[in-house]
Amino acid sequence: METNWNQVLGHAQQKAELRTLLRAGHLPHALLFSGPAGVGKRKIAHVLAAALLCGEGEAPCNHCTSCRYMRLGDSHPDFYELRPEKRGKSAAMIRIEQVRELQTEASRAPVLAQGRVLIIDDAERMNEMAANSLLKTLEEPPGARTFILITSARSALLDTIISRCMPLAFGSLSTEDVAHILQEQGTDPTAAQELAMLSDGSAARAIALQDEDGLALRDAALHFLQERRRWDLSTIWQRAAVYDKEAREVVQARVSALNMLLRDLLVLQTDGGSTLLYHQDRREALLQLLPAYPAALLFPLLGLVRELQRRLQTNASLRLQLEGFLLRACAL
Repeated sequence: METNWNQVLGHAQQKAELRTLLRAGHLPHALLFSGPAGVGKRKIAHVLAAALLCGEGEAPCNHCTSCRYMRLGDSHPDFYELRPEKRGKSAAMIRIEQVRELQTEASRAPVLAQGRVLIIDDAERMNEMAANSLLKTLEEPPGARTFILITSARSALLDTIISRCMPLAFGSLSTEDVAHILQEQGTDPTAAQELAMLSDGSAARAIALQDEDGLALRDAALHFLQERRRWDLSTIWQRAAVYDKEAREVVQARVSALNMLLRDLLVLQTDGGSTLLYHQDRREALLQLLPAYPAALLFPLLGLVRELQRRLQTNASLRLQLEGFLLRACAL
């Protein structure tokens, strides 16, 4: 687990703000880290937790017993981290029993530190009962407790939860930072650069694309755009059945790749010589597609893709969602 500010690339302004609050002793009891998925919000939350539990000021000392526990992972007795649980093929979710367990942990007296730190990752995945239960805890925190909520979909949280947290917004990482992270993990520099360009500033997405053969998923999405008008009902049912057997995360990666290709086509419609493409290595193929994809078609297609992305975050039937999307997309 990260216990040093320098271990997290990017976000200099956000790190400086947190260190200033720590130095002044003005850190609030609840914070909300929001921004794109996979850009380092959770890593910064871990460093902040280590600093709070260490108690030596704006940065962990990395020598005390508390810091040693934090480096080991989640074994610190005053640290608790809650994440969504996945059951079967349904989308991962934070349920009320998990929030109740967090509340029990929050009520316990600190063991090593002066207080306790509790992180809720992917907080937007709380169901309604869980969110309402957490709200009561945020309204009346039990003593020296710091809650850090992390989300990539702030608008999905209750307004009442947002209003009780200090907001801190995070942006995307640079392509150079993402490529550096991949190379540190042993990725070939050329592949690292290509994956970084496809990652939309998310290191986690770049790693997932690498694990899921993201370049192949991208090329499959490009093939769909090339063949879309030739897909009949039989082809649609067959492809939906194939995708339905894949992990939801792989399907999400397919849809994300399609979204970025459509975005590139929209950029090329505006400026054919643009250097702002995600897929610079597929420029020629995209330029060949351009006459068949005017802006009047791209905008409805992007709307369908983004609607599907939202629905893939729910427990709705994966196959039905895919069939519905493909039927509408191929009819445009």
